[in-house]
Amino acid sequence: MTGNHALLQDFKLKNGTHVAFGGDAGGKITGEGTVSNGIISFDKVNYCAQLNFNLLSVSQICDKSYSTLFDDSFCYILKPGFKIDNEWVVVKAPRDREVYKLDMSQIDADTETTCLIAHASNDESQLWHRRLGHSNFRNMNRLVTGNHAVGIPSKKFSTTDLCPACLKGKQHRMSFKSKLENSISKPLQMLHMDLFGPTNVQSIGRKSYCLVIIDDFTRFSWVYFLHAKSETAELLKEFIIKIENQLECKVKTLRSDNGTEFKNANVDLFCAEKGIARQYSAPRTPQQNGVAERKNRTLIEAARSMLADAKIPITFWDEAIATACFVQNRTLLVQDKQKTSYELLFGRKPNISYLKAFGCPVSILNLNEHLGKFESKSDDGFFLGYSSVSKAYRVFNSKTNTVIETINVKFLENSFPLVAHGPEWLFDLDSLSRSFNSNLFDFSGKTRKESGDLGSFSDDSDNDEDGNLNSEYPFMSFHNPDHVKSSQAPGPSGSQEDQESNNHEENVNSQMSPNDGGSVQNQPSSDPNVEVTPESFDYFINSPDQVPNFTPHTSTILQDLPNLNTSNLETQVQGGDIPIHRIHKKHPVSQIIGPLNQRTTRSQTEQANVCLYSCFLSQVVPKNISEALQDNSWIEAMQEELLQFRKQEVWKLVDLPEGENAIGTRWLYKNKPDERGIVVRNKARLIAQGYTQEEGIDYEEVFAPVARLEAIRVFLAYASFMKFKVFQMDVKGAFLYGPITDDVYVRQPPGFEDPDYPHRVYKLSKALYGLHQAPRIWYETLSKHLLEHGFTRGQIDPTLFMKRDNDDLLCVQVYVDDIIFGSTSESMCKEFEEIMKSRFQMSSMGEINFFLGLQVKQSADGIFINQSKFVEKLLKKFKMQDCQTIRTPSDVNCKIQPDPKGKAVDQTLYRSMIGSLMYLTASRPDIMYAVCVCARYQSDPKESHLIAVKRIFRYLKGKPNLGLWYPYEGNFELYSYSDSDFGGCALDRKSTTGGCQFLGPRLVSWQCKKQTNVSVSTAEAEYIAASAGCSQVLWLQNQLLDYGFNFLKTPIYIDNTAAMFITANPVQHSKTKHIEIRYHFLRDNSEKGLIILIKVHTDKQLADLFTKSFLSGRFEFLIQSIGLINHD
Repeated sequence: MTGNHALLQDFKLKNGTHVAFGGDAGGKITGEGTVSNGIISFDKVNYCAQLNFNLLSVSQICDKSYSTLFDDSFCYILKPGFKIDNEWVVVKAPRDREVYKLDMSQIDADTETTCLIAHASNDESQLWHRRLGHSNFRNMNRLVTGNHAVGIPSKKFSTTDLCPACLKGKQHRMSFKSKLENSISKPLQMLHMDLFGPTNVQSIGRKSYCLVIIDDFTRFSWVYFLHAKSETAELLKEFIIKIENQLECKVKTLRSDNGTEFKNANVDLFCAEKGIARQYSAPRTPQQNGVAERKNRTLIEAARSMLADAKIPITFWDEAIATACFVQNRTLLVQDKQKTSYELLFGRKPNISYLKAFGCPVSILNLNEHLGKFESKSDDGFFLGYSSVSKAYRVFNSKTNTVIETINVKFLENSFPLVAHGPEWLFDLDSLSRSFNSNLFDFSGKTRKESGDLGSFSDDSDNDEDGNLNSEYPFMSFHNPDHVKSSQAPGPSGSQEDQESNNHEENVNSQMSPNDGGSVQNQPSSDPNVEVTPESFDYFINSPDQVPNFTPHTSTILQDLPNLNTSNLETQVQGGDIPIHRIHKKHPVSQIIGPLNQRTTRSQTEQANVCLYSCFLSQVVPKNISEALQDNSWIEAMQEELLQFRKQEVWKLVDLPEGENAIGTRWLYKNKPDERGIVVRNKARLIAQGYTQEEGIDYEEVFAPVARLEAIRVFLAYASFMKFKVFQMDVKGAFLYGPITDDVYVRQPPGFEDPDYPHRVYKLSKALYGLHQAPRIWYETLSKHLLEHGFTRGQIDPTLFMKRDNDDLLCVQVYVDDIIFGSTSESMCKEFEEIMKSRFQMSSMGEINFFLGLQVKQSADGIFINQSKFVEKLLKKFKMQDCQTIRTPSDVNCKIQPDPKGKAVDQTLYRSMIGSLMYLTASRPDIMYAVCVCARYQSDPKESHLIAVKRIFRYLKGKPNLGLWYPYEGNFELYSYSDSDFGGCALDRKSTTGGCQFLGPRLVSWQCKKQTNVSVSTAEAEYIAASAGCSQVLWLQNQLLDYGFNFLKTPIYIDNTAAMFITANPVQHSKTKHIEIRYHFLRDNSEKGLIILIKVHTDKQLADLFTKSFLSGRFEFLIQSIGLINHD
């Protein structure tokens, strides 16, 4: 990378990413070029104008086969082939992608080292871990490396010591996995909410419940503390009115459980008046409210950890939750956007430099008493959180037994935790958490799609230029701010220490707005009607001989005095002694399982399965073994794969013989969806890196047949004609059943090496995925097993197997390890399952519903084939889900043609769109012609071509559910349509062949292809097209012989009389003698009686759909005529 434009040759403009520099604002990559000194050159060198130095990548030098050597004077670039004698090597730094990593674990900790990012010491890492509410170190490092927050040191945080507080607060059961990707695109479009409690111990503000509200888009969160559930409705109404006013957005949808605090006439009426939609989770299905449930767990675990770390009584649980919510909003990242919730909501990065460790000892400047000359100017206390109504800290004063808000405070973060004193129940975190009901369901997630990143509503203002407080942010406290006054009166300023304290206070003041802590409606202990200084709290921690009392939140009593002039009042209130009672309630009725004799309907089971899949299966495919080992779902998938190896005796651990080559292995991961696109299985597969095999040494024969898509459609068409059900099976670890005759050695699987023999290899006795010969060995093993049990193999299609029993027929179609089968006899299907299970481990999937990307729905009157889920996936992938719909895939008035002066577009994007659409044509012949025409411009796509491709997506958006319909009624006669345009390709004036073949009313095959020759007449073009259609008809005739049908004189409908005459009359004259001989086999097959050409009127030529564009009326007629329907 360079900032010197003069160094670059072949410079090209580029819209690159933003680059961050150390101690600088960074810059944007605006171009790239080549740098050369005449001996060695580097291409794709990025240009960033703000970069003052030239950066050279050692890894890119090595990629060009050069080596590098550094000493105290020079860096040497050495010619390819340079070798280093191992006796000179002291330590090796292995390459990981583009960087070289040096293991520092053996280096003395006192040795000074310089790295790209300095490592924080263990104490500093632990300190920031506490300040950020016991956030995990990976998230802390993301804040640094991604520059997502201001005020945190640019260091890598890690620790060799486990955090005891996190072990106490966060250890939990196996987690349910997250839901699928959400479509919310703006704040307040959906709010998730949940109420947890009652707690077995009331907070110091006499609160027993906590209401959590989360914005779906930003994952910004608010927490509110309530005395009773009945307060929820009014609080919720006030919140919605104020948040809409402050953010200038409208709340669109509320999602909650079925609790009466949310589902009541009061809230329903309010939502109806505001036009707010309501969504409820199914009874006893908290997974459907997973965002709120997961947030509950995140807050509770953080609060538990902070309370355990600070050894503060559990009566401060509300303070801990409020602080956790405040911190998490500023630190947890929404991963698919790589931004904090705060930045997503307010549009700027949070400043977290003022955050302090919860519960740390503090020294509070005493501004309330006239002090003697030798009396202490400060009181001891501990830190609780951040004010919601002023730029101040919330601290507990141990001398006055009050909770106050002040900025005149010194933090002693390295002097805790202290020793806790008091009755055991006062520190019983387990009993507190049980009363939260947080251990019923765990909703784990790491991305936004997984409900993982949460926070609280408040903001970090920066200094205004004039030094005044920035007041542009939402005021979310429901108190009247005029009734609140923090203890910020100036103290004595004679000493240097006092001046430093004031400077520190000004810094805090500049980082926290008056409404900065507004993540809570009532700050944890701010009930306006309650004084809270219970005698039962006379146990605490400062030192063994200090026993403080507890008092309320700073503004608790002032709410009752709206007309009181509070300008001269302090914000600490000494309350009376109010005992706190432990709450013991019966188990909630809503959580008691109902009568076991009640029926569970099939539809209810289906809905439950959807939730279970989302909760227990990982929705994210890991990129490598390191990521997979972080997820229990993928660990189980890998263990399941290796268990198959053991059952099938695939390999044996041996020493690698001399002269033999060990093939590497790697893991592949894939989520297996059902026909609805819901992940139903996490599949891990260990494969051999077969590209290192040598032909003739490691393998010989490799060919293995697979079924064509046309063969699959013929199979389903035959099933609809015979009116039998089609079933599906899958062979687990199919390739592992085939014995291998060659001596093949593979390395041990990554992540599962034998600890006793890490250098040994496995000798294969069975085929392994990835080996060149594996598919052929599996096919031979399967076909041999079926042939031994009375099956016959198809003469044309070797993947089709048949078995007859009198008048009954069993058909089996194989695609590698996926098998579909059906029979006119139910007993033959059951017999086939037993045959397969006797030799292989099978997964019976019941009736076919999803096969090779095709959604197959069998109903009472036919079979419907479509790819609606794939359409939905494509629209999201290419960001076309919000596009306007259109009625045809191509514009009849705007033909696609070369555009040499047009604006170039991204070739990779264009080709990706074309490839995806080509796959979609497996069930969507209506887009075949438009896709094929656009595919002709993949080598040099222009903006006009991209617009044409996007038009196809607009058409798909309007008709996503269109598919093939194979009715049970109707004949099974084979016939074909053939057509061609004339010189339609604007690139080279070649014609386009189109055709389609039917079995009765069932479309089973279609073609759209540019002809290889330039035709000089429409007759020639139509003749060549008919010849291509004849080839497909002959293949279908032979394919159907295995089903017992012998079709002769198959009609091919064409609309060109001259082409028919060329077929019927072998006359050579000036207009036909140049036609290539290979096209005359149409005439030969016509004479043999295999096909017959029939004239059809142009209006009824169904193959027109594959050769040209149409207006919507004609287009709709054609797609209905070929059997495309929208089946509900």
